[in-house]
Amino acid sequence: MANDDVLFTGWGEVVAGREQQALAVFQETIQYWTLAQQDGRIESFEPVLLDPHGGGLAGFVLVRGERAALDAIRTDEEFQRLVARGGLIVHDFGVIPGYVGEALGRQLAHFERAASELGG
Repeated sequence: MANDDVLFTGWGEVVAGREQQALAVFQETIQYWTLAQQDGRIESFEPVLLDPHGGGLAGFVLVRGERAALDAIRTDEEFQRLVARGGLIVHDFGVIPGYVGEALGRQLAHFERAASELGG
């Protein structure tokens, strides 16, 4: 069963001089998500590296799972440790809940309803 809740972790360029640390933290993060998938806390994850394009986003990991499980992960101590480490080695680091599939449709319906109510 596909889950329509996601957690988006994105980052920009690596801080100059921190390239080796960035690789190490990236590997730690992949291990973290692999274990989270194996123990059933998440459904899946997909890391993506982007070609240079003049924007601030260099890559991201898209994690799928149940909203409650994703919310719990955001307060997990090991995840918080990785977030702190990531913020020190790359620019523009962020962790953001998101929606795909049917959940995206529900979010757009909320927006459409609000826009109609406000005359927009």
